[in-house]
Amino acid sequence: MKRLAIITKKHKAAAWDAGRALQDWFKERGVEALHLENEPDLQVAPLPPEVELIVVMGGDGTILSVARHYGQKGIPLLGVNVGGLGFLTEVSLDELYPCMERVLAAQYQVEERLMLTATLFRQGRAIWEEHVLNDAVINKGALARIAELTIWIDGEYLTTYRADGLIIATPTGSTAYTLSAGGPIVFPTLRHLILLPICPHTLSNRPIILPESVTVGVSLDDKGQDLYLTLDGQVGQTIQPGDRMEVRACPHNLKLVISPHRSYFQILRTKLGWGEIGIANPRNDLGEDGAGK
Repeated sequence: MKRLAIITKKHKAAAWDAGRALQDWFKERGVEALHLENEPDLQVAPLPPEVELIVVMGGDGTILSVARHYGQKGIPLLGVNVGGLGFLTEVSLDELYPCMERVLAAQYQVEERLMLTATLFRQGRAIWEEHVLNDAVINKGALARIAELTIWIDGEYLTTYRADGLIIATPTGSTAYTLSAGGPIVFPTLRHLILLPICPHTLSNRPIILPESVTVGVSLDDKGQDLYLTLDGQVGQTIQPGDRMEVRACPHNLKLVISPHRSYFQILRTKLGWGEIGIANPRNDLGEDGAGK
């Protein structure tokens, strides 16, 4: 590896200091490391050519921002959590340099994660489009009436939700807002879209998992007021009555370097507080015939 980029969370001194120290560490080993700052709601500097890896110092939010800006380039991202363990920033500061040694030796694994393309249409014209890793969310304001959202799957009418809003998420995003809203946890390398109404007026409206090949269309009625479209919880647009949104699988995937120190299931247990003590493994309690010892 000859050139990489280190992107740190802006205004976080610990991330900046760790990034500078890592830059010096790479320099001592003959590797050019560019050090950039990231702010989620602003465009970041373009990457120079021949960058082979992006090391992201911050938290999951910083990864989401960097993925939105650079994910289409196909450059692997390695997330270093400056703080608590994250779902996306899997490497801790204590594990940083052993992990970097593996990177220099090309001994690391990359997962490809589905991203979404969200497009907002107004009067038949696309006025805003972004690529997102976690989710596209339509929310109503605190005092707004229940939103009426008509859903189309590849042009076929599905239903009209009367709800506080709607989440369209990737498997990676299933452990973000979708989880808080009662959605399923989906293994992050699967290729599906999750459609989840927020507090639906009709209790039979349940989450739906759809194949990556579909385009989800969302039409708003002419009376819809005080609605907002938010992407990955970081950038957004006010939605006007009569607007339409389309969400589909992005033509590129995010390449994410996975931690050599823990699995996805270990991260789930840590983040969600799933206990292991006292839970027997059924395979250890059964004999060969499955009837017990």
